[in-house]
Amino acid sequence: MGQLIALDEGLWVVERPQTFYGLPVGTHMTVMRLRSGSLLLHSPVAIDPGLRAELDAVGRVAYAVAPNRVHHLYAGEVETHWPEAKLWIGPGLERKRPDLRYVAILGDEAPEPWRGEVDQTFFRGRPYENEVTFFHRATRTLVLCDLAFHFGPRAPLRTRLFMKLLRSYGRFGPSKLDPLLIRDRAAARTSLERILAWDFDRVIVAHGEVLERGGREALREGYAWLLAP
Repeated sequence: MGQLIALDEGLWVVERPQTFYGLPVGTHMTVMRLRSGSLLLHSPVAIDPGLRAELDAVGRVAYAVAPNRVHHLYAGEVETHWPEAKLWIGPGLERKRPDLRYVAILGDEAPEPWRGEVDQTFFRGRPYENEVTFFHRATRTLVLCDLAFHFGPRAPLRTRLFMKLLRSYGRFGPSKLDPLLIRDRAAARTSLERILAWDFDRVIVAHGEVLERGGREALREGYAWLLAP
């Protein structure tokens, strides 16, 4: 069985084990194929020979994004395997990872290589992650890292128990700790409203299961506390 999991035409995820302060939460890398045939890697994971061969079989790895201050561990590996590939990073990561070679810092406007195919916006007011979110137009897919979770029965037992405490088990959305991460509610609300203006249905999260349907409504419901006047 291969490592690339096909979700749609030109859209894949790769699952990897990942722990956060000892809690197994897993992680996803999202792979988007552009009209040019080039691949955009979102939140890169460790690349082994098998995964490299699978990626090379579906396109040319040309671009990668480390979309926030937390999802960066393997961002430097992309250039090792594909020397011509170019990296963009989330705001603040340039200070946390000065070793990374990157083209530019991500913001609200998509760079030219994927403009018109993949939209993006910087989720402001939440400086712990400083996450830039992405919308793959062709498949109506929102790609997130840490702005929402979706843990179900596939999660390890202690992860399920912990997420139940955070009201994040068996449902899509942020945890009850997320309001503590918001430092500027007005800025965060504006960012969320911009995301909700996209016409997405599927949501890929870094931690938990892909939400295949009803993503925009689920995200709106999960952040009702932020949208409230």
